[in-house]
Amino acid sequence: MTDSSADVQNWNAMVERWNEQFLEAIEGNMEAQAQFVESWADAVGEATDDGEMAEGVEGYARAYDAWMTASTQMAERMNDVLEGEDVELEEFRDIWLNTANEAFKEVMSTTAFAKMTGETVGDVLEAQQQADEAAETTLRSLGFATESDVLEVGDRLVELERRQHAVEEKLDRVLEALEE
Repeated sequence: MTDSSADVQNWNAMVERWNEQFLEAIEGNMEAQAQFVESWADAVGEATDDGEMAEGVEGYARAYDAWMTASTQMAERMNDVLEGEDVELEEFRDIWLNTANEAFKEVMSTTAFAKMTGETVGDVLEAQQQADEAAETTLRSLGFATESDVLEVGDRLVELERRQHAVEEKLDRVLEALEE
C-alpha cells in the first residue's frame, strides 16, 4: 500500500467520523427540541386565558429561535472542522447546553409556566397533607402517638409550667406575708 492510498484512507475515516458526529449532534438537537416542545406544551396547555396562551407562544417562539441559532452555530463550526480548523468537541456540547439553558429560560419566564408551576406546587402540598392525615390515622389506629398528640402534650406541659410558676409566686407572697 502506498503512502498516498494510506492518506486517502485516513482522510476518508476522519471524514466518516466527522459525519457520524455531525449526525449524532443533529439527532441530539432533534431530541432536545422534542423534549422542549413537550415541556412547553405541558406548561402552555394549562393556560386558559388568551393572554397567557399568547405569552406562552411568544416564549416558545423565542426558545425556538435560540435552537435555530444553535443549529446555525453547529453547522458553522462543523464547516470549520471540515476546512481543517481544530475545534474541540466540548465546544459543540457547550453550544447545546447554553442553548438549552436559554430556551428553557424563555419558556419558564412566561405567565403560563408560572401558573402551571403554582398549580403543581399546590397539588403537591395538598397530596402531602392528605398523606400526613393518612399516616396520622394509621398511627392512631395502631396505638402510636402522632405528631398532633405530641404537640398537644407539649402545649399541656407549657401550660402546667406556667401554672406552677404562678402558684410558686403566690406561695412566695404568702410566705413573705407570714414572716412579717
